[in-house]
Amino acid sequence: MNILLKRVLDRLVRTGNLKVTGPKGSTVVFGDGSGEPVHMHIKTTHAERAITFDPMLAVPESYMDGELDILEGGVLGVMRIAFQNMGSGGIDATWSKAIEGLRHAFRRLQQINTASRSRRNVQRHYDLSGDLYRLFLDEDMQYSCAYFEQPDMTLDEAQAAKKRHIAAKLRLKAGQTVLDIGSGWGGLGLYLAKAFDVDVQGVTLSTEQHGVATDRAHAQGLESRVHFELKDYRELNERFDRIVSVGMFEHVGVNHFRTFFDKSATLLKPDGVMLLHTIGRSGVPWATSAFIRKYIFPGGYIPALSEVMPAIEKSGLVVTDIEILRLHYADTLKHWGERFAANRDKAKAIYDERFCRMWEFYLAASEAAFRWQDLVIFQIQIAKKNDTLPMTRDYIAKCEKALEMRDMGHLETPPIKKSPAAKPARRRKVAE
Repeated sequence: MNILLKRVLDRLVRTGNLKVTGPKGSTVVFGDGSGEPVHMHIKTTHAERAITFDPMLAVPESYMDGELDILEGGVLGVMRIAFQNMGSGGIDATWSKAIEGLRHAFRRLQQINTASRSRRNVQRHYDLSGDLYRLFLDEDMQYSCAYFEQPDMTLDEAQAAKKRHIAAKLRLKAGQTVLDIGSGWGGLGLYLAKAFDVDVQGVTLSTEQHGVATDRAHAQGLESRVHFELKDYRELNERFDRIVSVGMFEHVGVNHFRTFFDKSATLLKPDGVMLLHTIGRSGVPWATSAFIRKYIFPGGYIPALSEVMPAIEKSGLVVTDIEILRLHYADTLKHWGERFAANRDKAKAIYDERFCRMWEFYLAASEAAFRWQDLVIFQIQIAKKNDTLPMTRDYIAKCEKALEMRDMGHLETPPIKKSPAAKPARRRKVAE
């Protein structure tokens, strides 16, 4: 192992049990010996040099390229040691802090997410084969944080609970129109239509997701009530009773937060309610992981609440409720990682070994960031008027319970009574 890398790791790893074997076969131990052991083998001098100068990007790249193997502890163990040593006199005392600081300073240049660039960014990730996502997602293909009401829930149960939790916060009534911004594979929109007898328009920039969602709507006989469009939300002109957006705001980019909420304000009716579900930071604003930005979510950005709130306030919208979901995504990613590992050979048949190693690192590093770094989920409920929603949160739990009973087959009718203005055989309503 070269002397400079040894010095870097000596300063970085104060706690934990990390063994590193270099290209020439020598092994050095770092940390205080506590915790589960982790053993990395850096196989080439090229990888050794790269890791020395930019570990947060070079470690995953070297792993993807087969120039680094993790012999013990897995990717999760490597990231646990890295994150648990941040701020403890290790990484903050090295030049690596300066590299990450520069990435933060230039984050706006990396997030000029115009409509055309947003479409290209989405294609890089969400237009991967649907067969890949079926290997590790739940049956409904929910590609966002699940909601573990009980710690022993299965992934499918927790994803169903997530849909109930979101639906309850929307305070839906039959006959209303709902806009789903970033509608994914259509599961949430289809659920809302069936549970509440509402009309849903979903928009996505992913051709793959749009095709799957549309096919699902037809297969379930809901094509007259649930309609998915391959369109940027900025192109919409209709108005809706409700707006929901799950796992899409991370792709908006800090430069476009004001545009997102200004547009949402114009799309929402005067008595409307919006629910935004997004990954966020519990700490201060910081740069997107270099690995995630380069290989997984180009143009993506995880905001701090201090960056989101000013944009909402300036749009004239009213924040009515904020809930922070902690560790729910860590457990979701744990399930995804286990499912991917069980189906790794199938994923390799779709793509290749390098892709599988990239995806393994992505899932494990993301889980680590939710367990040991500052990533959380924001659920922000928004309205146009201060008196649109009840004064207490009791209605959320009541609606969730009613939906759970319905999902179990004990309730045939929607849990919310029909709006007096509801009409049968509806189509989506045009702008007022």
